Amino acid sequence: MASTHSDPLSVDEAPGGAGEEEKAEGEEEKAAEWSRGAQVPVKVLRAHSAAVTAARLCFSDSCVLSCSSDHRAILWDVESCRPLRVFDGVHSRTISECALIPNSNRMVTVSWDKSIVATDLETGQTLWSSRPAGLLTSCSSSCDGRLLVCASDPQNSIHIMDASSGQTLHHVSDHHRSTITRCRFDPHNLRVATVSADRSIKLWDLLAQKTTVSIDSNHGNVISDCCFTNSAHFLCTASWDKSLKLWDLQTGGFRSHGGTKLQRGHEGSVSSCSFSADANLLASGSYDKTVAVWDVSLLCQTLILKGHSDWVTDVSVSADRKLVASASKDGTVRLWNIENMEEIPAVMEKRRTEGTGVHILKCEECGKPFPVSRLQTSELLTQCVFCRLKSPSRYQPQPPPLM
Repeated sequence: MASTHSDPLSVDEAPGGAGEEEKAEGEEEKAAEWSRGAQVPVKVLRAHSAAVTAARLCFSDSCVLSCSSDHRAILWDVESCRPLRVFDGVHSRTISECALIPNSNRMVTVSWDKSIVATDLETGQTLWSSRPAGLLTSCSSSCDGRLLVCASDPQNSIHIMDASSGQTLHHVSDHHRSTITRCRFDPHNLRVATVSADRSIKLWDLLAQKTTVSIDSNHGNVISDCCFTNSAHFLCTASWDKSLKLWDLQTGGFRSHGGTKLQRGHEGSVSSCSFSADANLLASGSYDKTVAVWDVSLLCQTLILKGHSDWVTDVSVSADRKLVASASKDGTVRLWNIENMEEIPAVMEKRRTEGTGVHILKCEECGKPFPVSRLQTSELLTQCVFCRLKSPSRYQPQPPPLM
């Protein structure tokens, strides 16, 4: 039966997706086919028996690594959607997050059982495990694969560890006033970004060994996730206030302008966010059961993917921007093929009406209009280029606040 779209930019899953009955035992071992009844083809990965807490495309986007409240992690083959290996018996409670360690065949998982475990993906063997104090809510690896960071609750602290041994190198206690929901290394391996239920963003400098940036986000509720662009120029935050914001960390424009809010957000709390490698695309997941695809240059939503029957807990974008992986409380991982997204009529219309990601400002000096990218937030941009060239800039970069 044809579905009815209340939102012209939404793409429902084809019949037989989220609404179908649970498959018989063992059926998840069969290779999955692309369901092409919808405008965006989708594959559904079924093997977890409880909420999936994270799903990350990895190994040049040939695999997906997922973890779940069923205490298991699974490495999936993207082509067949079969589990390549199931990692069981390592944790005794919900695995809150998993991360691949770059330049290796290893992963790290953190759990509500208060342990962080490094595992060899090829053999399934546990390489080391550690038990920092508290429930572990998040983990991340540095891009060079040398360091790990994990966040613990209720201590509101982060532990920076050696990835090869699990030895704690730095422990930052009481880093936030409330639960740290996400911790992420920047792509240059220089800082760790953390976001929290206290609605703040902090950057902890690995060289200075202290917090060098602390931002009151003005989000109206818990910040649930954050992600960097590959250049580390921008940080995106997702919040239970149903919004996402972009923070310009390179120019420091956030100190005077705050974050740039992405328009036309989710109808429910936003749980997760992930940039494409070129930072032109952003995916987000929400408690409204949808995955949204955003055009970063336009700062607005271009597509909504519907199909999950419960909260979307995590999203990941492939390096070539062809796939979006999503994890859900409904116990499934979904792979959305957005390669031909530009051919969807509603997306084409969106591109046409929203323009090229440039808007027009009025120069405060000469009064003439001038174009500017929507991502540029510096105070320099209150004047056109000609007025800026003939007069000294009033913009004075400020050093980051120290904690």
